[in-house]
Amino acid sequence: MSKDVTMRDIARKLNLSAVSVSKAISGKEGVSDSVRDLILTTAAEMGYKYTTASKDRSLHYNVGVMVAQTFISDSAFYSKLFQNIAIEFGKAGHSCTLEILSHRDEHDGTLPMSVTEGHIDGLIALGPLTEPCMKSVLSLETPCIFVDNYAPDDNLDSVVSDNVYGSHMLTNYLVKKGHRKIAYVGTVNATNSITDRYLGYIKGLMQNNIPVRDDYILPDRNEQGYIEEVKLPADMPDAFVCNCDEVAYHLVRQLDGIGIKVPEDVSVVGFDDFIFATVSKPPLTTFKVNMEEMSKSAVSLMIDKIKDPHGYHGRRVVSGEIIIRDSVKDR
Repeated sequence: MSKDVTMRDIARKLNLSAVSVSKAISGKEGVSDSVRDLILTTAAEMGYKYTTASKDRSLHYNVGVMVAQTFISDSAFYSKLFQNIAIEFGKAGHSCTLEILSHRDEHDGTLPMSVTEGHIDGLIALGPLTEPCMKSVLSLETPCIFVDNYAPDDNLDSVVSDNVYGSHMLTNYLVKKGHRKIAYVGTVNATNSITDRYLGYIKGLMQNNIPVRDDYILPDRNEQGYIEEVKLPADMPDAFVCNCDEVAYHLVRQLDGIGIKVPEDVSVVGFDDFIFATVSKPPLTTFKVNMEEMSKSAVSLMIDKIKDPHGYHGRRVVSGEIIIRDSVKDR
């Protein structure tokens, strides 16, 4: 056999990850005895040379990026975030594959076969997960990180946008524009991001001595996680802080349908600075999530995690900035 056989070649032949092959050949833990024997036998048959240099050159990681069907579509925020992550992995000489959890899998907590059968070197759990899926992820031995989400007890590494600070900035901006009757649009416990953005909104009100009104906390989605029409309060707010641009876009259309104009009658702000912010009429003032920096940070963290599965890096928070457009007016 050729002396140029690499761990990647062995991994491809056996349909295993390069990291599993590396662990078996280097005598590290993380693979069963039967799998180790199979790898070593195959390596010998293929003529693999046990040298440090060839081992280092052959490591090519394949990472699974898993996202729930509920939160992804052709034009969704998570589709774009996955594209950025894939580009960053390519720059680093690695690859990634997208795994979409069906609604049934979300309900049952069933993870993709590539994850459960060890065909990937690491897993990025992208976006919100149901409780059953979260439990399944937390039980994995595969190196894993969260992006735009985090574990309930913070025991896994994660990369998140600065949700609290961003929503706080938006609320303060509305106050500086003369608004006092400010509502929050978002089902508070639906996702970690919505909860954190709600906390930023509350902080903004408190720092400006504005009372928090229960009737100004407006749910925006049903039990399945899908966005639905907002039930407006009897005492109309003069501004709305929405948990994302898509919700803000639909709210603007809903208000227009009942004769309430943005920004002439009320102001509306979003979050993310995604496509809905620019197609909205008027375009939305929003908080821009630094998607490129989140992707770079996620790829860097995932590679570190694969190299040292027992290392802990904590939560990496990526900041952003307010983008001023036409959906806010001075009062």
